[in-house]
Amino acid sequence: MEILYTIYFFIFGTILGSFYNVVGYRLPRGESLIKPRSHCTNCNHVLTPIELIPILSFLIQGGKCKNCKQKISWFYTIFEFLTGLLFALSYIIFGFSIELIVALFFVSMAIIIIISDYQTLIIPDEVIIFFSISFIVLDYFRGDINKFIYYLLSGIAAFITMYIIKKIGDFWFKKESMGGGDIKLMFVFGLVLGYSMSILSIFIGSIVGLPISLIILKKKNTNIVPFGPFLCIGALIIFFLNLNIELLTSFVLY
Repeated sequence: MEILYTIYFFIFGTILGSFYNVVGYRLPRGESLIKPRSHCTNCNHVLTPIELIPILSFLIQGGKCKNCKQKISWFYTIFEFLTGLLFALSYIIFGFSIELIVALFFVSMAIIIIISDYQTLIIPDEVIIFFSISFIVLDYFRGDINKFIYYLLSGIAAFITMYIIKKIGDFWFKKESMGGGDIKLMFVFGLVLGYSMSILSIFIGSIVGLPISLIILKKKNTNIVPFGPFLCIGALIIFFLNLNIELLTSFVLY
């Protein structure tokens, strides 16, 4: 039965991952999430139900549009698979619990932000607001009132810390060092991870992001690399490994 549930969560994740591709692409551009229907960006061919099946449609069509034969980017399929994988992992780790709901929401937010920030260099305020409210509500059910206040204060403290880091960066580099979306994102991380771990996500994200940034800079011939995706990767690593200050302290000492 556990295997069956894991498969269900994987399939559910791939379906939502397909939708998150649409959200991440359209929302920062101010486009409707409903209209027009999903279509080929090359020939505007409206996708049929078979062409909308996550992952499988890409494989069935050989990675090409059914109508114009234009190659379809692996980008969309990768995030469909990744969302499904993280949804399944969420169930395996947390089972049916309030933490599972937190995990599914956290993964959903991270996927949307990675797609959006990578493609448009924008982290939509709508995404931050929606998930901030969601996590505040979920925090209320994660523990007692003291824990609820801790997570809320952690979000505020993480936001302030990131704002200070940005100001220092702006002064040091004599230009905009990071976007406002990255600062707002830290508020959400604080609501989920707590203050110390949300700050740690900055360092993990920086370590992960350095080699990838060099590749992007060379490939795209640009000097602008979005930091939001790397922050999300760092936060997901912390969340799924259940890292905490006590665990890190004991690891360093022993």
